[in-house]
Amino acid sequence: MAFIKRLGFYLFGLSIGLVFLSIFLRKKADETGVSFCYLPNCRALKDMRSKSVNYSDELAQMIAYNQLDTVQVKQFFNEGEINFSKSDTHAKPCKIYLIEKDVDGVLRTLTVKNCNTKIVIESLD
Repeated sequence: MAFIKRLGFYLFGLSIGLVFLSIFLRKKADETGVSFCYLPNCRALKDMRSKSVNYSDELAQMIAYNQLDTVQVKQFFNEGEINFSKSDTHAKPCKIYLIEKDVDGVLRTLTVKNCNTKIVIESLD
């Protein structure tokens, strides 16, 4: 059997296997809610999403007077990008992250303290 023919059979079988594997893994991820986060930005945001949220006194007042929407704040944890160069990831006892997100054409920055059991949202610039 010629090499080209064997290569064709191999690639055909490989493509069928990849299609089945992608269908199986997508179905499993949808059922269990598993997401594959390997990059630092994704891992840090996933860690923060799993903890309870507390607000600083200033932001709590803004929320009480309907000047700040908590849904907008939570979108930072799903769609935002952490600026690691300005964040203090070695602070003790809580790491400090600056999460940036484009809101209505303006780049906004959310300052978050990431503690062991909770996160404290310090400010929104």
